[in-house]
Amino acid sequence: MPALPLNSENLPYPDPLHPILVHFVIAMVIFSFFCDVVGYFTRNHRLFEVSFWNLFVATVSIFLAVMFGQFEAGLAQPYEVVKPVLNLHTITGWSLAAILAGIMGWRFVIRRRNPLKVPPAYLGATTFLSCLVLFQTYLGTRLVWVYGLHVEPIVEATKRGILQ
Repeated sequence: MPALPLNSENLPYPDPLHPILVHFVIAMVIFSFFCDVVGYFTRNHRLFEVSFWNLFVATVSIFLAVMFGQFEAGLAQPYEVVKPVLNLHTITGWSLAAILAGIMGWRFVIRRRNPLKVPPAYLGATTFLSCLVLFQTYLGTRLVWVYGLHVEPIVEATKRGILQ
């Protein structure tokens, strides 16, 4: 099978898909956490339902985000300075997918047992999850805005051997 032609951002399609999917996951995890916290303190159980479905969709979406992230990272041709950050971002991404799936499973059990409340321990776990999501966001931001992965001038400099 012939290789797909790559554009000026070193991708076989117009724009990176990983950031689109990732921003969706970030928003849904943070909003789910927000709904759980507000629902916990206001005793508004309807917010728990909103939280549940946001977390469910985020859990499905994170696996797509990780798959596209792996694919796009493989096409990025990272230079040496980028590799430690990219490796940490990759490990954190896979870890987040597993942690999110575990928390979603826990949330499903909580919802089946009593849909009208969430335990404080669950809120602690989702606080950790939200902090991990924000850390991952920081790493991803560095990869694009500091190191320029999939940004046309950096791709061009890498192809010419200027960056190594």
